Amino acid sequence: MVKTDELPAPKGEAAVFNLKTYLAEQKQLVEEALERSLPLAYPEKIYEAMRYSLLAGGKRLRPILCLSTCTLMGGTVAMAMPTACALEMIHTMSLIHDDLPAMDNDDYRRGKLTNHKVYGEDVAILAGDGLLAYAFEYVATETKNVPPQRIVQVVARLGRAVSAAGLVGGQVVDLECEGNSEVSLDTLNYIHTHKTGALLETCVVSGAILAGAESSDLEKLSRYAQNIGLAFQIVDDILDITATQEQLGKTAGKDLVAKKATYPSLWGLESSKVQAKQLIEAANAELADYGKKAEPLRAIANFIMNRDR
Repeated sequence: MVKTDELPAPKGEAAVFNLKTYLAEQKQLVEEALERSLPLAYPEKIYEAMRYSLLAGGKRLRPILCLSTCTLMGGTVAMAMPTACALEMIHTMSLIHDDLPAMDNDDYRRGKLTNHKVYGEDVAILAGDGLLAYAFEYVATETKNVPPQRIVQVVARLGRAVSAAGLVGGQVVDLECEGNSEVSLDTLNYIHTHKTGALLETCVVSGAILAGAESSDLEKLSRYAQNIGLAFQIVDDILDITATQEQLGKTAGKDLVAKKATYPSLWGLESSKVQAKQLIEAANAELADYGKKAEPLRAIANFIMNRDR
């Protein structure tokens, strides 16, 4: 049976946006670019370890967001792809390091053994370091047909997103709060706007910068990203309680075991769902001026709210 959302639109009517098809097409482009981005070289072991985690699959939402905002602002997939790949390299580094015994200590990621379980802690640390360094090189050397000042802006944003003012700072506060039953909402928000949200915001804004977006557009897209970033984490916290390891591709229930503060632990499950829904609505409101051109970003926001892994 043919599904109605796969039928051609009647004459005079716009086609219904199909997120599943869009994500599949964009993900395929990203996967092909990532495969090309990091060929094997000597010493093979470190390149194998880097590729093991970089090419392990996943939703690829971060690079897709970068490509989507670039095209929304009048740019092309080609001009944004090196940055999209770099964002996935940085994200992968954060996962490799996050899974280490000294951090969240997980054995599985994306349904596979974590990097340190395959290559050892020493090589896993170096694989993360290698991906982080290579991400900046890749943006600088592979971005074509973009004015240099825009590339410099993107590199600066990437650096800040992963620094002590971003991901690293959020991770440190997260570690400090383990086992603390009195973590405040402000502290929890700080952890996740930095640990998760900073890189996600950079994904959205970088694509727009490469396309030459105006500052007013960057502000709207920043607010969109901040809202979906926090909603993403709330849903993550909910899924850690409600989903299985098979669904998540990583160990379920580990936040509870580690006695981490989460949004459900502060608000309860139902209130957390309400808060996430409100954040997604606020994110989509920021896209009102862009009409149907912003449909991919709206659909991705709704997907974040309704995902099951």
